[in-house]
Amino acid sequence: MNSANNGPYGDAIVEEVIPALEKQFRLVSAPWARHVEGASTGGWQTLALQLQHPDFFGGAWVLQPDPIDFRRWQLVDIYADTNAFVVQTGPFTTTERPFRRTTEGQVVWTNRQLSRFEDVLGSRGRSGYQIEAWEAVYGPTDADGYPKPLWDKRTGTIDRSVAAYMRDHGFDLRDYAQRNWATLGPQLAGKLHFFAGDMDDFYLNLAVYRFEEFLKSTTNPRSDATFTYGRPTKGHSWHAWTWADFVRQVGAVMKRHAPAGHPALEGFP
Repeated sequence: MNSANNGPYGDAIVEEVIPALEKQFRLVSAPWARHVEGASTGGWQTLALQLQHPDFFGGAWVLQPDPIDFRRWQLVDIYADTNAFVVQTGPFTTTERPFRRTTEGQVVWTNRQLSRFEDVLGSRGRSGYQIEAWEAVYGPTDADGYPKPLWDKRTGTIDRSVAAYMRDHGFDLRDYAQRNWATLGPQLAGKLHFFAGDMDDFYLNLAVYRFEEFLKSTTNPRSDATFTYGRPTKGHSWHAWTWADFVRQVGAVMKRHAPAGHPALEGFP
């Protein structure tokens, strides 16, 4: 997607990169033949491209995506929570919010630890690490010309204005899809395919569950998106199929939507 900090990458992919590839190589220049796939950050980008350009791509294969519902930015609700570091567990107690876990549930890093690590690596959002990478893509530019942080890296206090910017500019993909479903829904029929492990190392399955809840609630049209979950204890690197089988699955979907007798399908099983 286009970003205030990173530039018009979404436009560049759709208007420059893909047309150049289709001109240079033996590719089919048609939506039914353009499928996008990605995992983790690439999974978020995959869904964003399909939602932003629903008629350009013929399918999105979204594998363990970075948060696609910001009410579950991992374990933080950036709209309702006030602090990214701790959660109130009782009238007098708080617990640190994890950032990463093992597939057995052992906490590896907390939000506080990673935030301070990134703060040491570089000031003004220049660590090049995960939290600040998200802020650079989704967030606004601060007065100093650098990405404006979603939360204070030393205290964890969430800046609600940044959260609102991310939502209002379409980076919360569930919110974007929900607000635009009347027009998006018909354009996404047969195109959305989600995959996640039930013990994703970064808790990314939680936002996928929220996206599924939304899509299951849709009407006029009702979503036909597919969701495949790895169980039990499948982590961030889990895949439902081998890559060879994955290519066959994508190819089968392309074949169903291709014009009858298209020469690109000759010899296709």
